[in-house]
Amino acid sequence: MTNPSNLRARIAAGEELVMLRGDIGWSTEQLAAAWAGGTYDFIWLDSQHSPYSDHHLVSFSTSAEQLGIPVQLRIPHTREAHKVGRFFDLGITGALVPEVMEASTVQDAIDFAYYGPIGRRSWGGVNRLGLRNHAAPTARRAYADWWNATVLLSIQIESVETVRNIARLVRPEITHVTWGPNDLEFSLEKHADPALNSVEACMRHVAKQLEGSGIRMSMGTASMPEERQSYRDLGVTIFQASS
Repeated sequence: MTNPSNLRARIAAGEELVMLRGDIGWSTEQLAAAWAGGTYDFIWLDSQHSPYSDHHLVSFSTSAEQLGIPVQLRIPHTREAHKVGRFFDLGITGALVPEVMEASTVQDAIDFAYYGPIGRRSWGGVNRLGLRNHAAPTARRAYADWWNATVLLSIQIESVETVRNIARLVRPEITHVTWGPNDLEFSLEKHADPALNSVEACMRHVAKQLEGSGIRMSMGTASMPEERQSYRDLGVTIFQASS
């Protein structure tokens, strides 16, 4: 099974990865059955457009950790970027902040995703990744260093403004950006920019801006394996499996 501690390195290396969209209400048995149904690298959970509770997340992340499955959660709202530390305290490996447009949102996410000296995430939480299964060191500094080398942090690109400003929005602490093509289409309908007149043009622009950064691109919508080549050609390395 996938070791969650090396997923960040695999993303940075540009390895092609596939995420399975999960249901936060799944039991351990349901999660195991879904995971066995294909070849996946991590789970995508959504709390922006789907029901969510802290208790359900702890239960799900506990099951996932028992099975060796990393979990990325799309948090409920852009303005909750400063709460990512709390979501991480509930046992997930990665967080996706939706509809990011402002540099201050990115900075909030980084500040509260990482322990010092990178960020200022608060210490605590018995459900944190690696503690329940004794996979991580328990000493404060050792755990913080392990976590800072393990955490996944993504921002979602869903507007022309974000596309235009991506170079000033991303930071080295962002592991990948995630495309939200449906909301991006709404944004494109409001903008008359001949250089950015389609989702594909936006993706090419961002891929160019990210060259050499080690920050990868992910699709936030599902696709079949035979549908992915056009996205590969645009620089995407992380895909969501079609259910």
